[in-house]
Amino acid sequence: MSGSISANEYQVAIVGFGPSGAVAASLLGAQGIRTLAVDRDRLVYDKPRAIALDHEILRLFDNLGIAGQLAPHIGPFPASEHFGAHGQLIRRIDMVSEPYPLGYTPTMVFTQPPVEEILRAHARSYPSVVVELGTELRRLDQTPDGVTLELCGEHGTRNVSADYVIACDGASSLVRRQLGIGFDDLVFDEPWLVVDLRVNASGIAKLPRTAAQFCDPSRPTTYIVGPGSHRRFEIMLLPDEDPRAMEQPEQVWRLLARWLTPDDATLWRAASYRFHALVASKWREGRVFLAGDAAHQQPPFIGQGMCQGVRDVANLVWKLARVLDGESGAALLDTYQEERSAHVRELTTRIKAIGHVICERDPEAAAARDVRILAEGGGMPRTITRQEIVPPLSCGLRADVPHAASGTLFPQPWLVTSRGRQLLDATCGVGWRLVLRGDSALARSRAIAARAAEMGLRLIAIADADQDQGPDVMREESGVVTDWFTRHACAAAIVRPDHYVYGVAADEAGLAAMLSDLAAKLR
Repeated sequence: MSGSISANEYQVAIVGFGPSGAVAASLLGAQGIRTLAVDRDRLVYDKPRAIALDHEILRLFDNLGIAGQLAPHIGPFPASEHFGAHGQLIRRIDMVSEPYPLGYTPTMVFTQPPVEEILRAHARSYPSVVVELGTELRRLDQTPDGVTLELCGEHGTRNVSADYVIACDGASSLVRRQLGIGFDDLVFDEPWLVVDLRVNASGIAKLPRTAAQFCDPSRPTTYIVGPGSHRRFEIMLLPDEDPRAMEQPEQVWRLLARWLTPDDATLWRAASYRFHALVASKWREGRVFLAGDAAHQQPPFIGQGMCQGVRDVANLVWKLARVLDGESGAALLDTYQEERSAHVRELTTRIKAIGHVICERDPEAAAARDVRILAEGGGMPRTITRQEIVPPLSCGLRADVPHAASGTLFPQPWLVTSRGRQLLDATCGVGWRLVLRGDSALARSRAIAARAAEMGLRLIAIADADQDQGPDVMREESGVVTDWFTRHACAAAIVRPDHYVYGVAADEAGLAAMLSDLAAKLR
């Protein structure tokens, strides 16, 4: 792809080569887009920071062809049991049950340093991607035709030019500050200590077998079961405690004494943070886009921090590719902020609400909270899923006809193929897709097939495995898509390259109108 002519050296420059920047570089490289990625740090930080990802993000990694490489460093995220002020179980947050809607374990834990190394190496593997580490951005200047970046690296200071810039340069983003973009404060500010451990067999035997939130008003604490021997505690700090002093090993072991002694584990990292809920007031300034922590920060209570940044670049890159290739006008890029800002704000608000429940310090209020949460489950601890906490896209590039399915993630079934059992994306590829219910009249419509081909949409028809609908119909293993069509009372779904549903239709007239509307919007 990307044969557009530009006077600039690069079509896209990425500032920051952490997880979001590395994924952005791979997505751009997969499209053949001339890309420069820079980072002032030469090496991946050798201690874990992010610890959770979900099936949407693993689906993207699988689309890039690296899920197998990442597998040794990833494990399932078990249910998180929430214990009230008196140690009683008040609720669980778990994952949805099988058959999994996207084909993967819905929530996972991972160890960041090796995963980040794999993400970086994969980005470097694309011929169109240049990576320069130990290179710092000094300033950038925009013109109507591009962006000039002043870079300082091992060969001194130089200027490079790019059509567009993606700033993935972290919470203290120089790009955001140079652009004068501030944060909207969603009002959450709490001091916590994050402790990562490598736990031996004696320690593992002492710890809870599942993740836990200890909603104890005297000291709220989160416990996470990481891959292998990796365990994490997130411990709320009290008003009179010095965050830096609490990072010292003697203080860390004092806080962990309820669970472990130094004989049970090796201290890997202890770092104090203020958990914030912040969203950039603008995500785009001309040809420069913010992504990842440069655009938002949220409390970590359902492990969505890195996921949010990867969603940002997955949303942005396919739009940039269309604009750079002349397939769409630059107005398409306006939907990036519209979609991602609304999504991040909604999800952060939901995470913040969970955080307020966990962080309650008043004993009477905590007791009332426990009674209320148990009442919500009819007097018993109820289970909610992490997947219902993550919202759909509520605005942006969606069909004009309102429907509950629009903006949701389209499911990914396991298919029965001549090559054996395969996931939908591996069998059919990615990009814009028109997915039809295999036993519907739409699957037999030549007019719809012709229109989809004209628009460059990959046409996919799916039916249950026990239905023989002809050679052009894919057969799914567990009825995931068939059930989805039934639940949403439709027979067709237009699916975007980032796997979000543009819109659905029940008949040929409705689908034809929606395809025409989409063609106009993409132009």
